[in-house]
Amino acid sequence: MLSTRIIPCLDIKDLRVVKGVQFLNLKDAGDPILAAQHYAREGADELCFLDITASFDKRKIMLDLVQKVAEQISIPFTVGGGLRTIKDIESVLHSGADKVSLNTAAFQNPEILDQAAKIFGSQCIVCAIDAKRNLQTNNFEVYLNGGRSPSDRDAVSWAVEATSRGAGEILLTSMDRDGTGKGYDLDLLAAVRKNVSVPIIASGGVGSPDDICEVIELGYADAVLAASIFHFKKYSIPMVKEMMIDRGLKVRPHIPSNGL
Repeated sequence: MLSTRIIPCLDIKDLRVVKGVQFLNLKDAGDPILAAQHYAREGADELCFLDITASFDKRKIMLDLVQKVAEQISIPFTVGGGLRTIKDIESVLHSGADKVSLNTAAFQNPEILDQAAKIFGSQCIVCAIDAKRNLQTNNFEVYLNGGRSPSDRDAVSWAVEATSRGAGEILLTSMDRDGTGKGYDLDLLAAVRKNVSVPIIASGGVGSPDDICEVIELGYADAVLAASIFHFKKYSIPMVKEMMIDRGLKVRPHIPSNGL
């Protein structure tokens, strides 16, 4: 069994970390640079930075902020939001990111996944999928532009296509569970897990270490993304890792990083 990665997520709006519930009612959660430093010290395995309004605003990602955050950490760093072209991806990687997260742009132009995987390697191409249960069909529908725009596309079929085109990981977020603390959407994760072989990062809904342990024990995810439980100090990363170890799960040792 590979070690489970614990990944705090910095959702960025107006140069601040924010967190909402089901992508709405965003609350300020602090300074991104200070947050990055804190999570590196706590022993996060990776850090994810998502400029959540870039696609909707039709603007490019804030490269200056990406670079400032990257300068503070030595753990793997994934960046997404507003990346539309190969040049955008290259700029983010040159600014200090180790991976890029493609969401709306990949859905609207799937060929970018083929191109990016060929140029940069699948290992640094993450396809982010925001999904919400369609109550009429009972399937999970892909949403775009930071959860604002329904696509009429099934999340499982899109995940299959994205990985076939070269995405090396799937960042799978349940919009129904996001920020609720009710636990990950196991039905959504199981459906995608049955159909793709690349690593899946579970996102949306974690409320306690038990939720993290459950999704890993079931084999539905290889890594977990979390925001609220860490941002608002409900749990620390060392606490989560200790509880996972107590459940017999393999995690990377808590080796704090003080940056570069």
